[in-house]
Amino acid sequence: MLTLGRNRVRTAALGLLAAVLVAGAAVTTPAAAEPAAAPAKAAPAKQGPISVAYVEVNSNSMLNVGKYKLANGGGNVFDIAVIFAANINYDTTKKSAYLYFNENVKRVLDNAQTQIRPLQAKGIKVVLSVLGNHEGAGFANFPSKEAASAFAKQLSDTVRDYGLDGIDFDDEYAEYGRNGTGQPNASSFVHLVTALRANMPDKIVSLYNIGPSASRLSYGGVDVSSKFNYAWNPWYGTWQVPGIALPKSGLSPAAVDIGATSSGTAADLARRTVRENYGVYLTYNLDGANRQSYVSGFTKELYGSTAVYTP
Repeated sequence: MLTLGRNRVRTAALGLLAAVLVAGAAVTTPAAAEPAAAPAKAAPAKQGPISVAYVEVNSNSMLNVGKYKLANGGGNVFDIAVIFAANINYDTTKKSAYLYFNENVKRVLDNAQTQIRPLQAKGIKVVLSVLGNHEGAGFANFPSKEAASAFAKQLSDTVRDYGLDGIDFDDEYAEYGRNGTGQPNASSFVHLVTALRANMPDKIVSLYNIGPSASRLSYGGVDVSSKFNYAWNPWYGTWQVPGIALPKSGLSPAAVDIGATSSGTAADLARRTVRENYGVYLTYNLDGANRQSYVSGFTKELYGSTAVYTP
């Protein structure tokens, strides 16, 4: 029987404040920040959907994403690696949202040369997920266009400063209304996504299709659906087409928790992804164990090849 659930280890209570990028505050480039590396060598071509791997960096290394190749052709199994997760926090004094990194996310970013660049050098994109943090601030309750744009700048500055490839929105655990914050409104997420896309027109913007933001994509004649590159199903072990107007090439109806979804279900979801011509296959919780057998189960369906694991 399939279980609907996230089973994620959350970032909310971990670490110290690692990025004080409050709207209106002076922003300085972190000491360890670096520009993006030179363009990566093209990865060996593969045919089929792109594969996405979320990594819980509180307990696992981003480098695990680069340890899997296809036996036939040598292409990367995973095309996008997602750092899970930074947070949107709330400053009760300034009454504004700010971007927060716990100590583990900060460690990855500050050590981009060894934690991010090796993946990019293999042709793997590295994206930062941003998640609510039980403080009332969320993507759906910015009180004004200016407030949403200020947070969008914090996001795009982070992408620039650390040489990342984009931002992933995950609207969970905001606890809207806490600390005197507002409830979700119709304009907030539209303003946020519009500003972010304007700031970084060539980067990835993806949507974990859950929460109030996911149902508030249109306001004032502006629909931001087309401003996303990708959207994916948030329920692991299931098939659910995200309700967003993107082409099939940008959607992942399949969602797999590598630590919990059965290998048979993972293979079935991969087979259906190909059969129904969807362009993305989402996985979560890639850890440091050798998952070659499990990964091969879905790569055979997606790409016609087993996977090779290199420690």
